[in-house]
Amino acid sequence: MLHSTKGIVFHSIKYSETSVIVKIYTELFGIQSYLVKGVRNPRSKVRPGLFQPLTLLDLVVYHKGKKTLQSLKEIRLEHPYHTIPFDIRKSSVVIFLNELLYQSIREEESNVELFDFIWKSCISLDETAESVSEFHLLFALQLCRYLGIFPNTNYSPQFSVFNLREGQFQSSIPDHPHFLDPENSRMFYNLLTTPFLQDDLRLNLNSESRSRLLEIILLYYQLHLPGFKGLKSHHVLHSILS
Repeated sequence: MLHSTKGIVFHSIKYSETSVIVKIYTELFGIQSYLVKGVRNPRSKVRPGLFQPLTLLDLVVYHKGKKTLQSLKEIRLEHPYHTIPFDIRKSSVVIFLNELLYQSIREEESNVELFDFIWKSCISLDETAESVSEFHLLFALQLCRYLGIFPNTNYSPQFSVFNLREGQFQSSIPDHPHFLDPENSRMFYNLLTTPFLQDDLRLNLNSESRSRLLEIILLYYQLHLPGFKGLKSHHVLHSILS
């Protein structure tokens, strides 16, 4: 059966001399893998550039239940990026976001709120004229809301130690190493409560603080998302944003 749906490209691999398999996060069906035939042929009407990380597409797809490899009938670029391809800072953020999403989202079912969050975040990153130095931090934390692992924001002078395993602030140091001291806990809380996608609200963190917070967030993901592995792109991102 044919369906029209929006899609966000997560990953593509070569399948044959002329074809690719593309993993796309769709609005209607969640994560799906699609065989795109002939795209690597010079005469193909479908451009390989459509399958770059986090490209926003409008699709007409064939969908057959639990079939592991679906087919595409039509592919159209829904929202062309105007700044991301030409801004190394933004393109590095995209690579990080893409790797984070690829490891975090596995559901083959619709989640409209999550899809809209990712879609609008990509457009906001492309359109913003402000600094993107903290974009990836705020995105990663807000993504936790849609994954069902957002930390408790119960910080106070009495509850000033963040327990990474429990996902909440507490009054004393736990009996395991996965916690933040009061200084880092306060900084983490400030990031947790900073509104996302509002250009006039940023923390103006220095490079060292951004790096520390990112390592904290990735550890939090590892503790709360089964199968989540360490990322590679954040090291490059840190270097470029420094």
